[in-house]
Amino acid sequence: MQRWVLPESIEDVLPAEARRIEALRRALLDAFELHGYQLVAPPLLEYLDSLLTGSGRDLDLSTFKLIDQASGRMMGVRADITPQVARIDAHLLNRRGVARLCYCGSVLHTLPRMLLGTREPLQLGAEIYGHAGLEADTEIVRLLARSLEIAGVAASRIDVSHVGLFRALLAQAGLAPDLEEELFALLQAKDMPGLRLRVDSVAEPVRSALLALPELYGGTEVLDRAAGRLPQTAEVVAALADLRGLADSLAGLPISFDLADLRGFNYHSGVVFAAYCDAHPAALALGGRYDRVGKAFGRGRAATGFSLDLRELARLVDWPAERKAILAPADTSGALKDAVADLRANGEIVVLALSGHEGTWAEAGCDRQLVLRGGRWCVEPLEGE
Repeated sequence: MQRWVLPESIEDVLPAEARRIEALRRALLDAFELHGYQLVAPPLLEYLDSLLTGSGRDLDLSTFKLIDQASGRMMGVRADITPQVARIDAHLLNRRGVARLCYCGSVLHTLPRMLLGTREPLQLGAEIYGHAGLEADTEIVRLLARSLEIAGVAASRIDVSHVGLFRALLAQAGLAPDLEEELFALLQAKDMPGLRLRVDSVAEPVRSALLALPELYGGTEVLDRAAGRLPQTAEVVAALADLRGLADSLAGLPISFDLADLRGFNYHSGVVFAAYCDAHPAALALGGRYDRVGKAFGRGRAATGFSLDLRELARLVDWPAERKAILAPADTSGALKDAVADLRANGEIVVLALSGHEGTWAEAGCDRQLVLRGGRWCVEPLEGE
């Protein structure tokens, strides 16, 4: 094997793509700041017990693990930044009121999460801590939709669900944990034959309710159908009320419902959502409420947020043609120095011509050159390339 060959599903980002990703990162983080979100930058790796705290089993298999040579303790390379931000809110900021935080950084997965996906997403996200009301969920979903608008990739639909529905049914049935996990996987896959087989031993009305969940998807009428097909326990009624309230407050967005979409069952605690666009086969952004994570760090705080893979988003953006550069002689003194400074002040890229590389500047991105004409430095088309 060649020494320079990278591991499977790990790739370099070359100049054109890197420039696009960075431009998008700046635009989105600037927008988050205007909404009051403060930037944090957690470390790439932590002790494993801290890194996985509050995430249940959802992140364990996705996390690369290694031994810290300094302490002998097990460490992990982060597979998700959200638990780290929850730790920062709970132990470092320790605010009494609402905290709005955002972040952007690489994460590493043991396996890609979709076919042809990367194992090193560039995760960007925003979180609200300290407010349990639907206003926070509404703000987060609207910020997600705004983020996609800024990127020029409008959401074709935003699917909303509530893990409280599934939890309420499990609590009513009193099922074994292993069966709960299996039912969760079957619902996520919408495997109706497998689901019918596994709920045979589940008592009514929970059995019928579990079989109904994969069929409860569509517009707001789904909530009325759910009220007629799910047992109206206090927990179910409260979850459906949350979904109705969210639908009302998000009027104007392409909101739909999929009550079997329970991703992050061991992680999320309430409303969950996923944004899709026509040009991408999988969810482009994921989010929801995860009140339990802060409690696992010793300080229970209501929390909601979303995240997306910035590299994947950048590939969907219709970017303008790459800006070209102006080639200038390397000896920038006197009037030439002033001319170069003026061009750069006006947003032009100016590249200094190092000696011995004639004929190669077009591949470096130059299409013009500075030429001395009549005692003045002028910009002309690049010749001899």
